Amino acid sequence: MADSEKEESLNLQIEFEWILHEEVHAVLKQLHAILIECAWRFPVPICGNEIQPKQEKHVMSVSAHTTPEQVKCVVALTGDSITHADISLKVQKQPNVIYRTSIQHENPWKLQQVQDAGNHLQQAILHIENVDKDYVFRSSEEVLHTLGNILGCLQRGRSSLIVPRKKTIDDLMNSRNMKSLVPNLPENLAVSFYIQSHKLIFAVYHVGTAHGAMKFDTFQSECSLPWLSEVLVLFTVGLQMCQQLKDKICVFSQYKDFSVESRSTSAMSW
Repeated sequence: MADSEKEESLNLQIEFEWILHEEVHAVLKQLHAILIECAWRFPVPICGNEIQPKQEKHVMSVSAHTTPEQVKCVVALTGDSITHADISLKVQKQPNVIYRTSIQHENPWKLQQVQDAGNHLQQAILHIENVDKDYVFRSSEEVLHTLGNILGCLQRGRSSLIVPRKKTIDDLMNSRNMKSLVPNLPENLAVSFYIQSHKLIFAVYHVGTAHGAMKFDTFQSECSLPWLSEVLVLFTVGLQMCQQLKDKICVFSQYKDFSVESRSTSAMSW
């Protein structure tokens, strides 16, 4: 190997060791602070934030293709649950009939997405805390394994809030949350509350038949939840920080002989 190539290889090895020993821990420390900040934005206790859930009242606005007469909904959120709601619905085929129902605090509607996102966030934080601040990483594979675990948790947590799980009409009608409604709605009506990005969505499904086949009409209302916007921003910052470090490590991992031990071995041979 030419002297210039040896020098370049040695410089790369020194930089790689600095990243393993210094930069990885610095990024993990910064990432931990961001994720703890994210946890404090959640309206439920996670990661020891000891928050006392406060009730938030929202008048939901109708979405596109829905008229104000079709759905009116006022909700009160406490933590990850809808603890009160006043709902009135009017379907197009029965314009003179108004269906009214409500949710009471003794039987709240659970927003499982919030709890799921919080659980994934907490798991990401635990992955970081399981790395001792004095631990010496010895290979790119070791770092990539840790970063992969953290990235997976953050991606699942963010997706929990952005991409709600799809459910069939039967799933909606038979869901435990439908039992929160007092009085019950007719069998051809199903409703759902869910999180999508920074909004709480209230969707109504009117089931009917057309030419012998089942069909349903959908209309909905929504409201913005400020804490969700903050949580999603911090999730995104954490993901970007983690991905950038992973990309940097991947560059060095192309040099298969890079490890903490390799430099000392090479130095002896020189």
